[in-house]
Order: sequence, then structure tokens, then C-alpha cells
Amino acid sequence: MEKKSVHSERGSTYYWISRNAYADAKSIVFTHGLTANHTMFEKQIDYFSGEYTIITWDVPLHGESRPYSNFSYENTAKDLLAILEAEKIEKVILVGMSMGGYPCQEFAIRYVGRVQAFIAVDTTPFGLCYYSKSDQWWLKHVEPIARCFPDRLLRWGMAKSVSETKYAYDLMIEMLAHLSKQDICEQIGIAYADVFTRTEPVHFDFPVLILIGEHDKTGKVMQYCREWAKHDGYPIQVIKNAAHFSNADNYIDVNRAIDEFISSFARD
Repeated sequence: MEKKSVHSERGSTYYWISRNAYADAKSIVFTHGLTANHTMFEKQIDYFSGEYTIITWDVPLHGESRPYSNFSYENTAKDLLAILEAEKIEKVILVGMSMGGYPCQEFAIRYVGRVQAFIAVDTTPFGLCYYSKSDQWWLKHVEPIARCFPDRLLRWGMAKSVSETKYAYDLMIEMLAHLSKQDICEQIGIAYADVFTRTEPVHFDFPVLILIGEHDKTGKVMQYCREWAKHDGYPIQVIKNAAHFSNADNYIDVNRAIDEFISSFARD
């Protein structure tokens, strides 16, 4: 994949692109989770790059997209738009894992007509109706709680809690290795602080698929996903033998689910 970047007054945002030779090939953008980076989707890149144009990126404040000032999901959506404009890509399929689902949703809200579909991987919806007052309080206080843990214990606990397999655990540890404890806590605090900026639930008219690991014990993600699917009528698939990092734990089933979902509307 070719490494590129876009620039704004907030900082540089790095992305990687693998172009499909066919002019009518669809484009997929993979957006990683909190404290992770673009390497989170290596198994998806291997699977989908033969048929699609693929973009992965380090979300602002993550990976190589640091330093970065004035982080917000509004600004991440602007940066993603800048990437697509630079590559002259009009419409995309968005895949967002955990925190990565928020830039995807914000982009879809702001740039109507540029999204063909959204695959929500172990992520949650915008809208205060899904989150109790206590849920909101805990999410806003994750950063000070994280700061109480010794560095090695924090990293171990984060990787262990999101993974079911050694591959997913090792990949999470590797991504965290590029961050200091200060970096980790800063990302947690800033990313969770902006989740509730959009207070109203949002319904998308394009196809949406929700994927959730059967052993996802991260907060109330499982509960939120089920309520989201029920509220908006989106299909939901539970990924066997997977925790929160389901696209690494059981990449075979996740890849198959994404592939079948795209094929279902691509034929229409």
C-alpha cells in the first residue's frame, strides 16, 4: 500500500491506499479503534485488496497522525473528506471498528451521498437515548481511571480485555507499544469526551451492517449494538469466537460477513 498524507492547520493525517486497476471498483475505508492504528486491519487488507480500492488511515491523534490539535469527530470527518478529495474518490463503503465508528458516522451525517454503506464493527451509535446518565459518567471518567494503573498493567489489561485469540492480543500489544502511557490516556480522554456531542440518534438510509463479537465484554457495547439494530432495523451478526477486537479474533467470519453484505447491495 502507498503511504500518503493530507494536511490542515490541525496537523497531518496519514493514510495508506491500494488502488484497484478497474475503474468501476468500489472503495472501502477502514477506520481503526481507540489507541490503535491502521495496522488493525491487516487481515482485511489481505482479503479485500484484490477486488476493491482500499484505504486505511491513522485517525488524527493516533499512529503517525500525531501531533494533532483540536481533535473532534467533526474534524476527523473533514480530514477523511480531504483524503477522498485528494484521491478523487466520490463514494465509499465505510468500515469502522469501535471508536472508528464515530468518524464514520460523523462523515456520513455531514457528507450526504458520499457513503454507499457502513459496517459497524463492535462500535456504538450516536444518540444520548442509548446511554444512561451513569453510562455517560463512566465514559467521561475512563481517562482518570486509566491513569491509576501502572503502565504494563494498563497495556496488558487493555489488550486482554478486547481479545479472544493470541493473534488479536499480540496485535493490540504491538499497536500500544508505539504509545507512551501519557499518549494512551490522552487518546482515551479526548476520544470519549466527544462521543456525546451529537445528542440525537441518526438513521442512515444507505445499507448498514452491525457486527459484534459474541464475547465482547467492553462496557455495554453488546447491549448498545442490539438496541441500535432494533431501533433502526439494521441487520446485526454475532461473530463467534471473538471479543471486542472481532476483526482480528475471527477475521475469517468478519471478512465473509462484510463480503456477503457488500455483494447483497452491489447487485441491486
